Amino acid sequence: MTDPVSVSLFILAGGFGSRFGGDKQIAELPHFRKTIMELNMLDAYQAGIRRVVLIINDKVETAIREVILSRLPKDLDVVLVNQRIENVPKGFELKAQARVKPWGTGHALWCARSQVIGPSVLITADDYYGDDAFSQIVAHFAKKSAQCAMVAYPLEHTLSESGGVNRGICQVKDGLLELVVEHLDIEVYAGQLMGRTDAEARVLLDNSAPSSMTFWGLTPAIIPCLETGFGEFMEKYDTDVKKEYYLPDCIQQAIVANHIEVAVYTATQPWFGMTYQQELERISEKIYESRQGRYSNCPASDIKE
Repeated sequence: MTDPVSVSLFILAGGFGSRFGGDKQIAELPHFRKTIMELNMLDAYQAGIRRVVLIINDKVETAIREVILSRLPKDLDVVLVNQRIENVPKGFELKAQARVKPWGTGHALWCARSQVIGPSVLITADDYYGDDAFSQIVAHFAKKSAQCAMVAYPLEHTLSESGGVNRGICQVKDGLLELVVEHLDIEVYAGQLMGRTDAEARVLLDNSAPSSMTFWGLTPAIIPCLETGFGEFMEKYDTDVKKEYYLPDCIQQAIVANHIEVAVYTATQPWFGMTYQQELERISEKIYESRQGRYSNCPASDIKE
């Protein structure tokens, strides 16, 4: 295993949960009395990670500081970074004044770019990935510290029963990521799995397509690509304050430019995501079932039987 302090965990927790109807990153799972991101942090801790960077918004900062941080292992170093709308490349400050929510996942990492000091795992706050995903990426960095990585999940196992979802669909060759394209509003239409691209065209999707669930293993090599890509995005959409800058787009640009390689690993455990508030109880039950027999990192006193 790699040195436990050499791999950091970045958690994207700055969204406003418009479809959820609240701050889903701090919504507690009924069966655990913990948030999904706490379970992910505990799984990462078990894999040897001792540094976490939480990218948050001002609305949830107090709850995270007063409630969540006190429940984490004492030797887990946690850094809080606020994803603020006005944190944009120079020259686009006026555009930020017309914005009402953050610019997306790429913008989140942009806000925390100074914290990317070595190999890092990057995830979202409201998705549960399973502990083996962390073990795979930590092991990857122990062998190939200069190469980026990801854990991909079969598309059909990432859908929601409550509505459409957004996914980055991946093309893989010789174990390396070739292409990742963000697809929006993916759900079953007339018995077929369909989604639409940013160009609004609806396309047929393969049930088993490897999907990026935002479980990335990144190195500092991504930061120059991020700085260039976000600036180009702001320039291209200068009159559109609703577009989002997706992290998969940045990674794709970096792959095409031969700045990074991304090794693809296949998930060995279920993924569970929470998009809508009515999913909270059901997702909690499924995560509880998936973790049976593996509560060494989750004190029994904190589990609701």
